[in-house]
Amino acid sequence: MQNTETLLAAFFELIKPYLAKSNLPENKVVEYLSPAKLRQQIDLPVHQSGESFEQILNYIRQYLQYSVNTGNRQFFNQLYAGFNLPAFAGEVVTALTNTSMYTYEVAPVATLIEAEMIDKMCHIAGYENGDGIFVTGGSNSNLMAMFSARNHALPEIKNTGLYSAPHLSAFVSQEAHYSFETAANLLGIGSASIYKIKTSREGKMLPGDLARQMQLSAEKGEKPFFVAATAGTTLLGAFDPLPEIVETAHRHHAWVHVDGSFGGSLILSPRMRSLFEGLEHTDSFTWNPHKLMNIPLVCSAILVREKGRLQKNLTNLHDDYIYHDTDTGNCDLGKKSVQCGRRVDALKLWLAWKYYGDDGYASRIDNLLEMARYFESKIKADKRFELMAPRQSLTVCFRYLPQNTDDADDFNSTLREALRTSGKSLVNFGHLNGHFAFRWVVANAEVTKADVDVFFENLTQTAGHLDAAAHII
Repeated sequence: MQNTETLLAAFFELIKPYLAKSNLPENKVVEYLSPAKLRQQIDLPVHQSGESFEQILNYIRQYLQYSVNTGNRQFFNQLYAGFNLPAFAGEVVTALTNTSMYTYEVAPVATLIEAEMIDKMCHIAGYENGDGIFVTGGSNSNLMAMFSARNHALPEIKNTGLYSAPHLSAFVSQEAHYSFETAANLLGIGSASIYKIKTSREGKMLPGDLARQMQLSAEKGEKPFFVAATAGTTLLGAFDPLPEIVETAHRHHAWVHVDGSFGGSLILSPRMRSLFEGLEHTDSFTWNPHKLMNIPLVCSAILVREKGRLQKNLTNLHDDYIYHDTDTGNCDLGKKSVQCGRRVDALKLWLAWKYYGDDGYASRIDNLLEMARYFESKIKADKRFELMAPRQSLTVCFRYLPQNTDDADDFNSTLREALRTSGKSLVNFGHLNGHFAFRWVVANAEVTKADVDVFFENLTQTAGHLDAAAHII
């Protein structure tokens, strides 16, 4: 292989123009090609003989060229976005040092950093004697919460299994993430044991219906063991009322989890703390810094109020080929993880938080809220659009009202595809009350009002062309 320094320099030269494109409105979010055409552009098969590093650099160039640039300020498609330089540096160093998080022996600095980040996040959540661990995403965090709740309700189940256990029941809102049904499936509880609680027009769980359904479950001889509230639903961005949910759940001695996969980082803004009232009385909290804190994917943590709860979930670990009886053995994080091999995800968060500080992150969150308010105001002020639900936090659900067709759902679906394949702006969608709804979400803290204006112009221009074409037809 050629001189490492020369090759690294060539590699980073590829990155510079990619980053520059994120900040220029004339650059596309994606250079869209169909799957068939994209396969023609890239030599995908791995061959018998190896290739030169120059060819590898060309593959990297192609990957960057045809990938979605999620740092582009016209990317309003997902619950994550943006580029965070300190966190990016942490990701590079994580790959460079290439270690696993099971023992202090092989990850001394990373172990102390993860412990520090968990302590800080627990303190913010109000878990003064709490604990936690970094996991592979919000879905896995929700799984760990249900796993903890099951083993808390039935401590011997980790040894005896479900065979003689009572019928467990769990409760989530109609707007909750699908990962809870997956978790129930994996844990042997069964997705049919998930009760879906009704929500308000704003998408918030109705505590009265929760009380009714928990009582119904108990009367059927089931054991209600788990209630999941949501801090930021994926479509409406709604926050469930925690005090009422906690009070209802505790009457049945059920574990209360808060899924803050999307909205959890809003807790960093003093202006938004009221949304988390009662969090300190819950049992676990999912927090994804890879969303609103703009940390590269994946960066996700499960926090629990009870110190030692995660260790209690597991059978005793006696494998002395990993865990040694040394003076640092009590620092080994692997003893509270269902994973053995686990990557370092705390370093990138630590570096970014060091850089911005609490005040900087509060300002970034406040800017996101201001951009959401600004976009909502543009939709409400323009008669060509309909706001389909009140804005709760960082998502705005709306649709365009075409003049030349009666099928608004089909028109808006076509509009979204036209905008997506143009590469100018990306925005996602869902359905509200059976109708197509754009779900615009701002997650990139660098977004300005000028960027929002560009998106609005791209959207209205594309819609106008489609509407005019429909009139001709």
